[in-house]
Amino acid sequence: MKEQITDLEIRFMHQERTIQELNDIVCRQELALERLEQEMAQIREQMRQALPSMNRTEEEEEPPPHY
Repeated sequence: MKEQITDLEIRFMHQERTIQELNDIVCRQELALERLEQEMAQIREQMRQALPSMNRTEEEEEPPPHY
């Protein structure tokens, strides 16, 4: 009986370590996703400013800065 309890305790410790490792991975992935979302938002804004909109008419387009 004592060996079974010891085996269960060992299994529990391994599972706790695995859960913590998985949690660390998920946290790192969440940070990476947030960073990528910010970068995508910056790229979208840069593209919006750099390229004329396909939805605007010529009259709605802003003139180039040299006018």
